[in-house]
Amino acid sequence: MMSDVAYIGLGSNIENPQTQINTALVNMQSHEQISIQHCSHLYASAPMGPQNQPDYVNAVVKITTGLTPIELLDVLQEIEQQHGRKRLGERWGPRSLDLDIILFNNLNMDNDRLTLPHYGMAQREFVMVPLFEIEPDMIMQNGKTIASWVADCSFAHLRRLPGKIDLTSLIISTQKL
Repeated sequence: MMSDVAYIGLGSNIENPQTQINTALVNMQSHEQISIQHCSHLYASAPMGPQNQPDYVNAVVKITTGLTPIELLDVLQEIEQQHGRKRLGERWGPRSLDLDIILFNNLNMDNDRLTLPHYGMAQREFVMVPLFEIEPDMIMQNGKTIASWVADCSFAHLRRLPGKIDLTSLIISTQKL
């Protein structure tokens, strides 16, 4: 039964980022314990950390799942590996694909593999703005509205990309391959 709700942040800045994100969405949706409910637009953002790398393409999806948070993390890391993700210990370096669990129900969790809610989400406009797009009435775990969190974000290096992700078309087109 897929009764748990999670929000996943997607990001990529190398190896055709929009294709990486689109394919990752298809990979997630094809998993028997994951169902995508809503997907934000794609956003371009400046990289965190070293600036001598391409801009990122980001999105946030709302899913329902029957997986535990750690099982979901394992699935997402497997999808990252399928997309050529290398974990070289370089923080904020270029990535073919980055999938982060932002929220999982109202769970608070902090262990060596996973911190929920995601530890840096409030300072990341490339997470907060797409999350606000798909859940504008969300109340955050501290009792504040997501709108108030977004109001504290800097928008200097964020822009929404044209078009909207059509998951149904993506799935149909990949089934024809």
